[in-house]
Amino acid sequence: MESKQLKCAVIGASTNPGRYAYLAINKLLKYGHEVIAYGLRPGEVNGVEIIADMQPESDVHTVTLYVGPRHIQHWVPLILDLKPKRVIFNPGTEDYITERTFKESGIDCIQA
Repeated sequence: MESKQLKCAVIGASTNPGRYAYLAINKLLKYGHEVIAYGLRPGEVNGVEIIADMQPESDVHTVTLYVGPRHIQHWVPLILDLKPKRVIFNPGTEDYITERTFKESGIDCIQA
């Protein structure tokens, strides 16, 4: 059975190969997903441009977070503009206030 490819946004993208966001971009690409990468600094990971200007893309299914709770508020407006179906809070990114904001906007939240 073939899995459905989704458009995924990685928040907190980095060109540093030792960062989990870098690894996530590569794994998503390996499984055939379209990746939109957002970070504080422009760059590129395996052909994916890191967007630093907070311009929202359309048709994003999943947002996966790689920024800590003290920085998440910077990204909330963009995430809401993306209108994803779900947001994945990776370890160390959990923030219950932000999670509640997303849920109130109809976005499923997963702590993974």
